Amino acid sequence: MRTLFNGELPRRVMFDLDGTLVDSALDLTAAVDNMLQALGREPAGESRVRQWVGNGAQVLVKRALSGEMHPTEDAVEPELFEVAFDVFLAAYTQSNGRYSKLYPGVDELLAHLQQVGVPMAVVTNKPMAFTTPLLQALKIDHYFDQVLGGDSLPVKKPDPLPLLSVLEASGCAPEQALMLGDSRNDVDAARAAGCPVVCVSYGYNHGEPVASCSPDRVVDSFAELIERSGSQAGGS
Repeated sequence: MRTLFNGELPRRVMFDLDGTLVDSALDLTAAVDNMLQALGREPAGESRVRQWVGNGAQVLVKRALSGEMHPTEDAVEPELFEVAFDVFLAAYTQSNGRYSKLYPGVDELLAHLQQVGVPMAVVTNKPMAFTTPLLQALKIDHYFDQVLGGDSLPVKKPDPLPLLSVLEASGCAPEQALMLGDSRNDVDAARAAGCPVVCVSYGYNHGEPVASCSPDRVVDSFAELIERSGSQAGGS
């Protein structure tokens, strides 16, 4: 991490949530399949839902209804979407946090950053009604002094506004911050905001290797970002 900041730590770290801090695919799969079965359709299953996650709840529902990664505007009838979205929200309220788990290395990095005094924020496309309970269920909500969901602002990632809003509120220059994510949305938002970005290799990037999005660094675990000694910090 220090190599991105000329031997210094970032002044603020912003995290994506789903696919970065938390593997929430089973919770989302349960809600999507519940919705589809309520509409008399076949369940989608975990592997397909994993590819659909990342652009917010509304896009997830449209992908599930259309079966397409990039549904057109008229791919789903508005009336059907409204009914399906309500069913999804009710189902996800029940499954949110039930099967989710932190990825390996997450606890260690959060504790390390807190110990060395680096403030942290969550910037996710998940609606706040689900973001806050999930952070609380996994007992990591206390690490973050700012949390922005997909409905906190008029736009969400890959628009840079959520990142810029966090930075402005904390008085941190973009080049002094770090975005940690798992997808092209995170890379594009960070690039547009002007801050470095590191991605994990294991997340939800719609089947595309995240390295192809050209983040500043790709890691297999956040544990790789922890500087354990002065000599490692200077040469990592």
